[in-house]
Amino acid sequence: MKIKNWILLITNSIVIIIVTTISILFYKEATKVVDNRILQHLYSIQTLKKNQLKILINNEWNNFNFSKTNTVIELPKDKFLVDGIYDLTHLHPHNLTSIAIVKFKDGKRYTVIIPYQKIKKILLERAGMGTSGESYVVGEDFKLRSQSRFFPTTTPFQITAKTKGVLNGLNNTKGTGIFPDYRNIPVYSSYSPLKIRNLNWVILSEIDENEVITPLKEMRLNFLILTIFSVIAAVILSLLLTKVITNPIRKIHKNILLMVNGNYNRQLKVKNSPTDIGEMSVALNDLKKMLSNAVDFSVEIGNMNLNEKFNPRGEFDVLGHSLLKMRNNLELYRNKEKEVNLNTKKLLVESLENERSRLAKELHDGVGPLLTTLKFYVQNKISDIEKKKTMKIMIDATISEVRQMTNILRPSTLDKFGLGEALFNYIEDVKKSTKIDINFEDSTKKETSQLNKKQEINLFRIVQELLNNSIKHAKATQIRITISEFENYIALYFFDNGIGFSEKKIKKGSGISNMRERTDILKGSLEIISKPNKTIIEIEIPIKPVD
Repeated sequence: MKIKNWILLITNSIVIIIVTTISILFYKEATKVVDNRILQHLYSIQTLKKNQLKILINNEWNNFNFSKTNTVIELPKDKFLVDGIYDLTHLHPHNLTSIAIVKFKDGKRYTVIIPYQKIKKILLERAGMGTSGESYVVGEDFKLRSQSRFFPTTTPFQITAKTKGVLNGLNNTKGTGIFPDYRNIPVYSSYSPLKIRNLNWVILSEIDENEVITPLKEMRLNFLILTIFSVIAAVILSLLLTKVITNPIRKIHKNILLMVNGNYNRQLKVKNSPTDIGEMSVALNDLKKMLSNAVDFSVEIGNMNLNEKFNPRGEFDVLGHSLLKMRNNLELYRNKEKEVNLNTKKLLVESLENERSRLAKELHDGVGPLLTTLKFYVQNKISDIEKKKTMKIMIDATISEVRQMTNILRPSTLDKFGLGEALFNYIEDVKKSTKIDINFEDSTKKETSQLNKKQEINLFRIVQELLNNSIKHAKATQIRITISEFENYIALYFFDNGIGFSEKKIKKGSGISNMRERTDILKGSLEIISKPNKTIIEIEIPIKPVD
């Protein structure tokens, strides 16, 4: 995603989240405040009307006139036998609300019904109750005892109000809350028990929830409109912001791509951009200059012009210091290469001279005396049969010496019959000159072998080195050699029971180091396990890695 889109996404998301969160929190807080205010208001109204009812009833009680009884209700003789205030609504012929004051005088019961209009006047007073508010009382039988403003033609006793507020009030609990009223419509309600002498009622003051939340709905709509306008403003501002920020960044990006493709010469020019971005462009130009110098210096190093001068930009210029280190290492490498080449030439000359010296000695000590003796016999025209037999033995010995020398130089069987046959013949010749038990097992593929001549001659020389080391230095009495050819590689296994050796103590130019060099040339592997009475050398050579 492009940086422009990122800025738009992030800024707008932040604005939306912040505005939405603030709106939600403000709305919830406002709702909470409104709820508390409404419930407190209803509690005040309910308390006021409760006190007014108590004052009304107490005044009626105190102003009781025995001579002015006004009841149409015939009381049972066995009930209402003590002074008190009683709810006689259920005894009224039409179930009209009837609160009776009962008093006894001279053994006679007197009853006065408190005028319902006085109670109704108190409860139907709707000051501060809005359009849906009302106050009413409910008896122990969950029947209304005051007129419902929603059902003005219905007798209150016919309306049942078994709501949460009524239940709590009858359980002698007062409080406030939001719950369905007797119409099953959610209301804000304040309820309290109303107990006056024998009277056990509940008084409630309520307002419809819908009337209360209407302003809150308008507020919520206003918050939504505010959020939309905030998002629009944020989008406009973020577009302006992205233009100021992303245009220079795009230029920087293009210049970095040019640098990635190797162009360090194009200068970056950024105008009308924030200070930080301007400083970035200056730093990028400096970086280009530094890289350009480093590239020029690396080109000189690549051309092996190691005398070129170069100064790093500072202590933390890792690239510059690395290039200087590379130049110094190349100088060391070139000097060491010259030294190695010189040593290699010296070793080659020494090896040639040693080989020539050995051949000269072989010819001088072996073939030379035999030929001299034969010359003597020929010059003296020896005719004696025994001496002729001696001459024949000497000629055979000379031939054998010459054949051994040619086998050492390069056996003809290697070219004619392959590695396995050449090693067999060579080992048989070696066995004639030593008492060591040598066992050779040939598992090459003979005519179908995939070995090339370079691999054959190197493996042959390796076996020569192994045998020579074991016979001269290892003091071995047993030697086992196995050469096995597989589909993709050839394996050489060598074992002797000599005194063993340590590679760390072997001198350079020894047989072991020569074998490692030959194995490396053939891209093979060599493993050595050597200790007293047991030396094992295993070599594996890929069959077709070398032409």
